[in-house]
Amino acid sequence: MLQGTTIKGSNVILFAKDGQNVPSLSPANDNTPKEDVKTVTVRKTLSKSGVPIKVKVPVTEYVGVAVATSISDEGTLTSSIELVHPDSGLNYKVFEEEGNRAVVAEWQNWGKKLSLPLFIRAGNGELVSYTQQVGGVLLGNETSRRKLATEANRRPRFLNKRKLGLVSG
Repeated sequence: MLQGTTIKGSNVILFAKDGQNVPSLSPANDNTPKEDVKTVTVRKTLSKSGVPIKVKVPVTEYVGVAVATSISDEGTLTSSIELVHPDSGLNYKVFEEEGNRAVVAEWQNWGKKLSLPLFIRAGNGELVSYTQQVGGVLLGNETSRRKLATEANRRPRFLNKRKLGLVSG
């Protein structure tokens, strides 16, 4: 499986290892199927020596997908999406466009495909979570714990196997 995106002279390549012998800590007789290992290849040039390098970073190392917008001095709106890594030197811009026509769809698609949380990069560079949480508690519509009217007259599954008792009177 090979996917790639090119952005102004640099690129991101996602790799998945299918059927290869990947060293793991599982027992030798473990016959369970191995999960695909997805990696991002970040290409950079070292600042002091000018040597180009490639760094393979597992997708599991990234903490999220961030969207950011900026306005240039000429008044042009630019939107971008980047993979966010704890080491900011490994953050990688995967999408950029003038305006904001497709940025939200791309942002959500990258988060969904890589199973990463979505963030919004504020003007000061701070990351803000896309979901609304306060102290780890998700805000929004609460789920009802009571049965709906359609479920209230239904017998529990284990009682459906039993026959109804007859009341003599």
